[in-house]
Order: sequence, then structure tokens, then C-alpha cells
Amino acid sequence: MPPVTVNGVTISRKAIAAEVQNFPARNPGEGWRAATRALVIRELLLQEARRLNICAEQKADADGRRETEEDAQVRTLIEREVRIPEADDETVRRFYNNNLRRFVTPSLYEADHILIGARRDDNEAFMAARERASSLRTTLASAPERFAALARDCSDCPSASIGGSLGQIGPGDTTPEFEAALIELAPGDISAPVETRYGVHLIRLMRRIDGCQLPFEAVRERIASYLVEHVQRQATAQYLSLLVGQADISGIAIDGSSSPLVQ
Repeated sequence: MPPVTVNGVTISRKAIAAEVQNFPARNPGEGWRAATRALVIRELLLQEARRLNICAEQKADADGRRETEEDAQVRTLIEREVRIPEADDETVRRFYNNNLRRFVTPSLYEADHILIGARRDDNEAFMAARERASSLRTTLASAPERFAALARDCSDCPSASIGGSLGQIGPGDTTPEFEAALIELAPGDISAPVETRYGVHLIRLMRRIDGCQLPFEAVRERIASYLVEHVQRQATAQYLSLLVGQADISGIAIDGSSSPLVQ
């Protein structure tokens, strides 16, 4: 790559090579470009902080680690130059009303299952698990009351000892395939065989507890924090774009703006 400079200041290849470790990428070139871009942006911010004679107090985190003088300058510059409006009640409430589905407690399920364990990479064992689960499903079609007894006798899950009971579970508690099958069941239903990385399952839904709408007061602070963070990211990106647009950068292409962007 050609030499990289920012307003006449060279970003050394040694510095870029050290920075690459912070940017995992699909290939070396992609990681190198990401690291270079980060160092260019940092140099721009430091140059701007020096131009504005930013005096910064170094802060320590919760573990007592003190930030470097340059990190303190960058932080103080952004705090000073990037203005973030507070989210007022009207804005927060409008966001709540427009996104009601985002503020619903997750549904919960009380379910039992029978697991015929098998690894997906063992074709013969997995095929046998399918056949065994299908046979059990046929039995349960005419005698669903036998589910707990069959779970105790046949399931390869530790829950077998309690009739296959998984207790109360919610989103993310099981595999995606298991969850997708579970949400389609009505209380009392027994699923068709469901394949996951653990093997083949039969699932019985005992009870569904539907989620409920959270009141505005319960989520107001969460929404306000989200909106401020969202606006801060946008405003910071626009500020950086303006610095890039006004700078003389060579060796790497970075999009910038020559005038402030309107939010």
C-alpha cells in the first residue's frame, strides 16, 4: 500500500500492523484497511484537539485503569464539539407509540420433550433417531397420556427423570428449531419430530403465557437512553465526516463531507 498521510503526518506501517489485531477480518487486506482508517480518524481527532488547545483530564474506569493523555483529548474533543440534544418526553412517547411491539414481555412456555439423541454427522445414528421418534409419535397419537412415561423410558435428556419436563422456558432458551416448533403448538399439542443438533425431539406444550405490553413509565428511561445514544452515533459520524472532508488525506480513500450535514 502507498504511504498514508493525514495533513502531512505519516501513519507508519508499524503502527498499522500493530492496530490490525483490533480488527478481525475475512482477509488481511480488509483488516489492514480497517486499521488504517481507524488510525487516520484518530490522527484527525488529535490534530483537531491540538488546534483547539483542548485540555483534558485523564479519567479512570471502574477497574482503576487511567486513560492515556491522547484518549482523554479525543474524548474531551467529542464531548465539546458534538452536541447531543436530550430526548424530551414528547419525543420519547412518540417513539414508544410507534414501536409498541418492541415493548412487550416475551411469551413463556411450559413444555415437556422426549429426546432421541444423535449427532448430525453420524448419518446412520441420526436416521435411526428419526425412525425411533416417528414410532413414538405414532404411539402418542393414540395415547397422548403416555408422554411422561415414554419420556422416562426413552428420552436421552436429563429431564427424562421428571417425565421430560423442561419447566418454564422463553425465547433463546432452546435451539432455533426447537423454539420454532414450540411456538406453533397449542396447549396439549404434541409436535411432529423436530431435528436439532442434539438429535430428534417430540415436544408437548403444556401451557403458554403470552407476553404483555409494558407501560410507558416502565420503559421511558430505556427509550431515552437509546435515542440519545442513537443521535450521538449519528452526530459523531457526521462530525468525523466533516473532519475528513476538510483534511488532506493520502494513501487511503475515506468518504467525507466538505460541509456540515443536516440531521
